[in-house]
Amino acid sequence: MNRELNIDQTELVGAWQERLPEVLNVGDQAQVMADEADQQAIRIHIATAGHEMYSFDFKCAYVDSREVSVQLIDVERDGRTTDERTEPIQELAHDYTRHIHECAQSLQSQTRQ
Repeated sequence: MNRELNIDQTELVGAWQERLPEVLNVGDQAQVMADEADQQAIRIHIATAGHEMYSFDFKCAYVDSREVSVQLIDVERDGRTTDERTEPIQELAHDYTRHIHECAQSLQSQTRQ
């Protein structure tokens, strides 16, 4: 059974903005924005803690009220686009993707209204 997402995108962004920092690594900074092109999606910008100065941009689209699809859009280092195929970046991207799924799970009570 496909459960459609039944929450206003602005409310969704607010819920994610509040919850996501709680599941990220200490010191990481997260920004959550509405995806202007997709009412069922949000954009997530994560700046890593530490001296590497990496930032990751993800699109998080709701497949239904319980499941999200996470896509890495861009990785930058110190403000410049960097090769996202290197092993350290792939590991970080995988880690953040897991955190995003974890956050989506914790928000199910709001997205399953």
